[in-house]
Amino acid sequence: MSERVAPAGVLLAAALIALGGCAAGSATLTQAPEATGPDLVRDVGPFPFVSLDGESLTQPFLGGFNVPRPQYVDIDADGDLDLFIQEESGMLRFFERIGDDYVWQTDHFQDLDIGEWYRFADLDLDGDQDLLSEQRFSHIRYFRNEGGAEMPRFELVVDTLMMADGTPLFSDRQNIPNVADIDCDGNLDLFVGLVTGMVKRFESVGYDDQMVPRFQLVTDRFEDIEIIGERQSRHGANTMTFGDVDGDGDQDLFWGDFFEAGILLLRNRGTCAQPSMRGEPSPFPLNEPLETSGYNAPATGDVDGDGDMDMAVGVLGGAFNANSSTVENLYFLEHTDEGDFEARTSRLIPMLDVGSDSVPRVFDVDGDGDLDLTVANKILPDDNSAGRVYLWENTGDASSPSLMGKGFIALADTFHQTVAPGDLDGDGDIDLLVGKWNRDVAYFRNDGDGYTHVAAKYLQLTRGSNSSPTLADLDADGDLDLVIGEASGTLNFYVNNGSAEAPDFQLVSDEWLDIDIGRRSVPTFSDWDGDGDLDMFVGSELDGVLMFENTGSATMPTFEARGALDIPTPVLAAPEFADLDGDGDEDLFVGGVSGGLYYFERR
Repeated sequence: MSERVAPAGVLLAAALIALGGCAAGSATLTQAPEATGPDLVRDVGPFPFVSLDGESLTQPFLGGFNVPRPQYVDIDADGDLDLFIQEESGMLRFFERIGDDYVWQTDHFQDLDIGEWYRFADLDLDGDQDLLSEQRFSHIRYFRNEGGAEMPRFELVVDTLMMADGTPLFSDRQNIPNVADIDCDGNLDLFVGLVTGMVKRFESVGYDDQMVPRFQLVTDRFEDIEIIGERQSRHGANTMTFGDVDGDGDQDLFWGDFFEAGILLLRNRGTCAQPSMRGEPSPFPLNEPLETSGYNAPATGDVDGDGDMDMAVGVLGGAFNANSSTVENLYFLEHTDEGDFEARTSRLIPMLDVGSDSVPRVFDVDGDGDLDLTVANKILPDDNSAGRVYLWENTGDASSPSLMGKGFIALADTFHQTVAPGDLDGDGDIDLLVGKWNRDVAYFRNDGDGYTHVAAKYLQLTRGSNSSPTLADLDADGDLDLVIGEASGTLNFYVNNGSAEAPDFQLVSDEWLDIDIGRRSVPTFSDWDGDGDLDMFVGSELDGVLMFENTGSATMPTFEARGALDIPTPVLAAPEFADLDGDGDEDLFVGGVSGGLYYFERR
């Protein structure tokens, strides 16, 4: 699955900075005219890929999930339920149901800005799905479907739904509301959860002249519900959805809460016309209650078409160690013939996902002449003591890659490792510098049968944290120089005053070229324009991958700011260029906060 995006965007720099007096010669950062470059095409499944668990994945490069908020919707009226997932604020991912699979279509469905939450519902009762979402901060937007059931097209009608008396409806942005005709009277009811653990119920009382529904408050304490977390006796951010769990024709209520490790079921013991949900909530499923890190977001629907209700559950991470659910966080619960619910998977959309803050590096790990993939993470989901660097070995060849999960590379027991591969001792194999969560950079020598830990503090930044090193021969003198990013967003440049066999890295500047990308700089180099010198790219926390073109030469670099590459990137973007498919140009991997990778092929 591919998505074409435009060439590099442009953001001109105004500063002219020169660095002199170092063995590498000089480098400058100057204002430049508009850059051009080849297209980058996003592809979520470019080549064969096997997970660390041995599963063949067709869509490995989806970017990972940390806080997936799902909803089942037959958005194209083809008779099956498609899947929408919100992972980032303001953006809605769409997976179309094709056969038995959910096939990725886009990370930003129709470019809709949905704020912190979304709900599809037929608001105007015309037979197709409309959309409610958050209007910053904590009001309710209404997008009407102007395209129809089979070819939906959503247009913003109002940015704030109103009460019948003209006052705005308020829905706290950390709670996810829902819509249902709870009393089967033909009028939609809107339910808004409160951080107090209670629920407000509003009912539609007609439409304005734009056919926008108006709501009236029915009660600010629906069914006397007050959810208090069993373990911590607290209430907090919440989610809710409705579904007919027992097939009796009325809607039951499912509740997730920040201080609740599972999902709570409030069964409707009344009728469709006269609902009654009073009584103690029950952990769900009744046969084997789900327990996660908390703040669970359920979504109901007859997924398998057997006439009963199934459920997806996104784990947003609550009071019970949110780090433990950075990988296992999208459950599918199937309603069995026996009436029970069975958890079939905790990763409904399988993909490469190492937890959080992924950083890719591509190099020949095993010395067989082709490129392998490593991905580091911030911290292990099942062990809070350290992060890890995972390995996918290329079992294909230099022109036809096939990546096989092989476990991990045993390095330092520390958090947030960022690997910088390079031959540091001139013996023909790849050694590693390893950045850490603090300001240390460790050195691991490749001795042919593994990595030897030479020095835990081979280098230290002058300040800051999250050291992110990369090695490159910036002055074309035959040895590797060093650039290190850090949490503050600046760059540290070390020139190699030694040799290829015995490097001697000397700090030139801890604010190199006066570059400051805001936060979390992650540098890498690639000959983007094919002119024989290295251009620089810097990942950032919020501004994507920034390009600095070398318009000087291989021996005397001059870096000109080109702004962010015009591609979709995650928060905490961590770029890596590599010619994995052997076609003569370097493609782009980008890691990010959700623990997966984006892949872009250059064409």
